[in-house]
Amino acid sequence: MPYPIQDKLVVAIASSALFDLSESDRVFRERGVAEYRRHQREHEHDALAPGVAFPFVRRLLALGDQTEAGRPAEVVLLSRNDPDTGLRVFRSIQAHSLPITRAAFVNGGNPFRYMNAFNASLFLSANEDDVRRAVERGLPAGRVFQTQFLDSVSDMELRVAFDFDGVIADDSAESVFKLRDLEAFQSSEANMADKPMPEGPLARLFKQLGALHTEERERAEREPGYKPVLRTAIITARNAPAHERVVTTLRAWGIEVDEVFFLGGIEKRRILAEFKPHLFFDDQLDHVKGAAGVTPCVHVPFGVANMPTPELIEQARQEFERAMSAAKDRPPSSAASE
Repeated sequence: MPYPIQDKLVVAIASSALFDLSESDRVFRERGVAEYRRHQREHEHDALAPGVAFPFVRRLLALGDQTEAGRPAEVVLLSRNDPDTGLRVFRSIQAHSLPITRAAFVNGGNPFRYMNAFNASLFLSANEDDVRRAVERGLPAGRVFQTQFLDSVSDMELRVAFDFDGVIADDSAESVFKLRDLEAFQSSEANMADKPMPEGPLARLFKQLGALHTEERERAEREPGYKPVLRTAIITARNAPAHERVVTTLRAWGIEVDEVFFLGGIEKRRILAEFKPHLFFDDQLDHVKGAAGVTPCVHVPFGVANMPTPELIEQARQEFERAMSAAKDRPPSSAASE
C-alpha cells in the first residue's frame, strides 16, 4: 500500500536550513566542487551541528503518535547534493535522532521542483536564489536567517508565528498601503472588514497547523492534565480599524490562534523576544533582519513588498491605479446578470 503522503503536513527542507553548513559552504566557495566532495567524505562521520530550522523540525516531528503512520507531520530533505556528498547529511539526521527518512538529491538541480510531488506545504532553505525562484513559481517557500536563538532541549513546546499580509493572506491589502498610502489602506480595510482575505503563500501551512492546534485542544479536553504543545501567533503591523479583517479571515477559515498582536508600527522584535517562536515568517526583509537576532526567522519573498526595483514598484503602482479606476467606472452588476 502506498505511503499516504497526501494526508500529512509536509515540510520540505534543504540541508542548509536544517544544519549549520557554514564550514562546508566555505570549502565549496573557496576551493570548488572537488574539494567540497572530498571534505564531505572525510567528515561524513562527523555530525553536523543544528541549523536555524532544527528546533522547529525537531518539535514538529514530535507531535502526535510517534509511529510513522500516526505522526501527523512529515519532513522531507530536498538537497542540491548528490547522494554521495549527501551521505553526511543523512548520517547527521540519524545522529540527532530525527525521524526523517525521505529525500531527493538532485545533484545541482532545483530541489524545489519536487515540492508538489512530496505534497509539501513549505520549502525552507538558506539559499536565497532557490527560495525566490520557488516563490516565483507559486510555491510556498522561505529563506532562513542566522540567529543567536538558544534552543531548550528539554522544552518540546512548538511555537510558530506568522505575519499576516503577504504570508497567511495575499498582498492585495498590502498593495494599497505600498502603492498608495496608510490612509487609503485604513479606509479600504474598514470598507472590506467583513470580507475574508484571499489566501497567501503560506495559507495552506497555516491551516494545517490550525487543524493540529484544534486536535491539541480537543485532546486537552479529553485528557485532564494534558498540556497542548503547539502554540501559534499572528504578529502584524496592522492596528485598528484594519484589525477587523484579520478576525473576519480567521473566522471564515475556522482557525483559532493563541495570540494575535496588532502592532501599528511597533517593532516586531519586541514581541518576538517574549513569544520566542521556533520560526517566525514575514514577507518584509527589514522585519526579518530586525528580529533574526532573537528568534529563528524566515523571509517569504512574496508580492509587492519584494519588488526588486523602484521601476517595477512604479509600474505596479500605475497598473494598480488603472485597475482601481476601472473598478470605480464599472457599472454595478444587476441581480439578473450575477
